[in-house]
Amino acid sequence: MAARVLACASCHGAEGEGTSDVYFPRLAGKPAGYLYNQLVAFRDGRRKYPPMNYLLDFLPDPYLKQMAEHFASLRPPFPAPAVPTVSKEILARGESIAVNGDPQRGVPACASCHGATFGGMEPAIPGLLGLRASYISAQLGGWRYGTRTAAVPDCMQIVAGLLTEDDVKAVAAFLSSRPAPTDPSFAKRGSLPMPFACGSQPN
Repeated sequence: MAARVLACASCHGAEGEGTSDVYFPRLAGKPAGYLYNQLVAFRDGRRKYPPMNYLLDFLPDPYLKQMAEHFASLRPPFPAPAVPTVSKEILARGESIAVNGDPQRGVPACASCHGATFGGMEPAIPGLLGLRASYISAQLGGWRYGTRTAAVPDCMQIVAGLLTEDDVKAVAAFLSSRPAPTDPSFAKRGSLPMPFACGSQPN
């Protein structure tokens, strides 16, 4: 499989660690269920990016599962955290939403699904570290405007729809500035509270 996924390396790195392009994310070490869901979404056109749609167009589910399991097994080093380019107030706002949410507006904490260390949860909730602010912001924007979707009920579309543009900027800045986790593993299935039903993460 390592030889077969060399086509992925130019965008996502030789070990799925990501590259200098902020819009090509780290794949390594994410839960296999999450990676498989994304591969299916690109193949079936629910996520739209022509190179990915083209590469995956005719690949069957068992092959996509093998690809997902391969990248999930990799553990290359995390990149250095980004140096924040926003004010301390914006960074603090991002931390507050990520850790505590905004109960007055019904916004859950990122940590309630992605874990206190933002490492993700089996089988299909991804870690959020090692990603650039621009990428995080773009994905949240995609959910807010319906250009990125997941299985119904689409919990991330619900969450992102509750965020303002300023919230998105703050959360993206905070998460991208976090240091690499000391333990890159993800939480066990069912060990986090999850405030919403989520089609991508069945209980």
